[in-house]
Amino acid sequence: MADQQPGEQPDTPQTQSVNAVDRYFKITERGSTFAREARGGVVTFFTMAYIVVLNPIIIGGIPGEPKNADVLGNVLPLAQVAAVTALVAGVMTIVFGMVARYPFAIATGLGINSLLAVSVAPQVTWPEAMGLVVVDGIIIVLLAVTGFRTAVFNAVPDELKAAIAAGIGCFIAFIGFVDAGFVKRIPDAAKTTVPVQLGIDNSIATYPTLIFAIGVLLMGVLMVRKVPGGLLIGIVITTVISIIIEATTGIGSSRDNTHGWNLSVPELPSSLGSLPNLSLVGDVDLFGAFTRIGVLSASVLVFALVLSNFFDAMGTMTGLGKEGGLADEKGNLPDIGKALVVEGTGAIAGGVGSASSNTVFVESASGIAEGARTGLANVVTGVLFLVAMFFTPLYEIVPLEAVSPALVVVGALMIGQVRSIDFTKFEYALPAFLTIVAMPFTYSIANGIGLGFIAWVVLATAKGKWRTVHPLLWGVAVIFVLYFARGPISDLLN
Repeated sequence: MADQQPGEQPDTPQTQSVNAVDRYFKITERGSTFAREARGGVVTFFTMAYIVVLNPIIIGGIPGEPKNADVLGNVLPLAQVAAVTALVAGVMTIVFGMVARYPFAIATGLGINSLLAVSVAPQVTWPEAMGLVVVDGIIIVLLAVTGFRTAVFNAVPDELKAAIAAGIGCFIAFIGFVDAGFVKRIPDAAKTTVPVQLGIDNSIATYPTLIFAIGVLLMGVLMVRKVPGGLLIGIVITTVISIIIEATTGIGSSRDNTHGWNLSVPELPSSLGSLPNLSLVGDVDLFGAFTRIGVLSASVLVFALVLSNFFDAMGTMTGLGKEGGLADEKGNLPDIGKALVVEGTGAIAGGVGSASSNTVFVESASGIAEGARTGLANVVTGVLFLVAMFFTPLYEIVPLEAVSPALVVVGALMIGQVRSIDFTKFEYALPAFLTIVAMPFTYSIANGIGLGFIAWVVLATAKGKWRTVHPLLWGVAVIFVLYFARGPISDLLN
């Protein structure tokens, strides 16, 4: 205590531990507080907790039914998938927060789990499909450890990084609109040239959609008034209103009633929870798919998984870093190498856990909008996921319609990144535009990045500036051309 100033109180063990946490996570250095990190972690959890309910629907199934059955007719039981989804998300989110120290939560990626259910599982068994996910994760980690992922990350021009961030803003807002039923796909039987519509018959005709609309305006007002915890307050208020409406009307789920709730029905649980069934952990066949369908066919599937994982994560971290003010003046994240290694490990963990590949979730932007700037927010989010394994009904109370408004508000914040793009130069404008619009229109961050990269290389060449394009950008553009043409290429090879 020789350096203690006159009149200054000595540190107690408690304040010393608090200061150690502050220094480790760089909370003060990044302009945050413990309260903001806690709020941000809670908001991130509630905006992405739906994955614990949705992932079982996408890759899980009921024994004896053909939906999501593998080549042998077996399915992944719904309750077990929910348990491992929460487990892997909780563990990997905490690990990412502790190692990378960024507020980017991790959970099962929606693109990859859909790919597994639709394209992979019908050809192989589920353990073999998860084996391909593990192989994908190993490749991603090797690419990160060797510095290749970081090099590609840093080779992206500033204009495209801004476009990626803005595109992610549009994408998550669109996710919010669709999840809340505010935007609906018109059935093909309608024979209309318009593929989507507002609500039902272009009107807000349901209570859940009304809740969403109220939530957007409420959270917007709270943001304008700079109310601390505005997004979290908005989620709580709209959830309470939803519970009251469900108790009064009993409209139930949209699976039984077109006017019902889109996923979780906001009902008070009859029981708080039970022990999770983690029997799917470790049920993996690493090389079985290569034997069953051949090395070439299995390699094509792994290629699709790697490319989707690689660029979804890169794009998401680019957008989240820029939005949180965590990137440097060139749009690069400090210590991005560690973050990319941990993110790649999420794919391995997801495969081993039979939860599908885990990756950084774009919904983390909601926690960043709430003030989260460090990995401490991730620790909060991860702990809540682990608790969710035991108390499933508690997070099922919150309907998608109550959390989707937060995604729209965050989208409005992120679209502001377009201000750093010079749209007067068409060689910048078209690649940026394609990046931004392709993400929501194709429901894929990787697709938007791929189209942007290809357009950037082509227009730079047309402008006579091909030498200014980073060699890695050329290589990645060629890889994306192959990725987009993988269907015809696969047909030719077969």
